[in-house]
Amino acid sequence: MTDPAAPHGEHLYEGGLYAPPPRSFDRAVEPLRRAALWTHVRTLGLAPGARVLEIGAGDGRLLEALARRGHDVAGIEPSSAAGRARARGLDVGRTTLAAAELEPRSVDAVVLWHVLEHIAEPREALAHAAVALRAGGSVVAVVPNLASLQARLGGDRWFHQDVPRHAVHYTPDGLERLFARAGLAPVRRRAFVPDQDLLGMTQTLLNRATRGRDVGFRLLKRAGGTTRRDAVVSALLVTPAAVAALAVEPVAAAVGRNGSIVVGGVRSADRTPE
Repeated sequence: MTDPAAPHGEHLYEGGLYAPPPRSFDRAVEPLRRAALWTHVRTLGLAPGARVLEIGAGDGRLLEALARRGHDVAGIEPSSAAGRARARGLDVGRTTLAAAELEPRSVDAVVLWHVLEHIAEPREALAHAAVALRAGGSVVAVVPNLASLQARLGGDRWFHQDVPRHAVHYTPDGLERLFARAGLAPVRRRAFVPDQDLLGMTQTLLNRATRGRDVGFRLLKRAGGTTRRDAVVSALLVTPAAVAALAVEPVAAAVGRNGSIVVGGVRSADRTPE
């Protein structure tokens, strides 16, 4: 756990770095976002027509992409982003996983896409999520990789060391052990997640050059808290940092040191949470 004393709550995900980007930027990057979502769907590797429950569905973009590919989807989201997901016509309830009453054996897959790192009691969360699985179904989690090259380069200035929102950070081996403790037979999937991995490396490199953290991302989200000096440095260095990320992250992915870990787990009849 990153900081047991750090405050947690829904307010951490309302505005600031978690605010939607400006509409003009949002429209401009929509083609890139659709391409990224295509890679997310491929990473999940779901069977055709699978019934999917996403934990922490945000504004529903991933669920929408899955629905377009013929999956039967639903989700839960504790923040106000649940309203934006419902505006897309999606079945997303505003609740936490701990409070959610999941229908037993009702879905083929439970997805936690960059969500598990936000949960202070991850073993209990995985065990609770697994209740919803049908026979042969799986829980799939994607999280930042504490053993990644970008984490080593960034140290305490790693983009994904986002305390207090990120309550727990994982290595690949640690995430597999967590799945096993939750009664899930873990399978690690080697996967390069372009948008998450490239953003993480780019902003981490920029963090090494600025006095403040995540200045480029803050400027994008209009979150404030930056100085003019840091804004200028970020503007000057963002292109070389992005080029470096494009060169390095695919190589890191080839040896399992990219910015994301993907692990799936199947609940077995003879496995119970520890």
